[in-house]
Amino acid sequence: MVATEPIRIDFICVENAGRSQMAAAFAERESDERGLTDVVEIHSAGTDPAEEVHPPVVEAMAEVDVDVADRSPSYVVLEDLRDSHYLVTMGCTIDEFSPSSFGVEARAWDLQNPAGQDLETVRRVRDEVETKVRALFDEIERTAADRGDEAGRTGRVTDAIKRALSF
Repeated sequence: MVATEPIRIDFICVENAGRSQMAAAFAERESDERGLTDVVEIHSAGTDPAEEVHPPVVEAMAEVDVDVADRSPSYVVLEDLRDSHYLVTMGCTIDEFSPSSFGVEARAWDLQNPAGQDLETVRRVRDEVETKVRALFDEIERTAADRGDEAGRTGRVTDAIKRALSF
């Protein structure tokens, strides 16, 4: 089997303390549940990272059995974005770069910023992030299946991704 590069997903926002952390955590769970951990590479970063993940985000994620308490916001490394297949911004204005300039699949998710919001609002944002992440993984699997079918390959979607998917 010919080795292919992993599908890289980058979730980017300003502080990397709320939405992008939730998205990365949900993406990691989706990747694990779908058997794609050796196929999908997930990153989360910010252009001006906060000191810590927002405590209400930690609490809201714990309610759905996802632990983000030990995560730390980090800076985005712009050069690394060139290797991204899906660059997802969270609905905040990021003036430091234009995702389309990196020649990658750029998505802008218009999500409310949970910073400083009450727990009920953070829960709504969490649920919306989870829905969007699931839809992204559904799309990745459909794309892999379509490309696998076009190439005359059969078998599990995971195998199609490993063998046939290239962006």
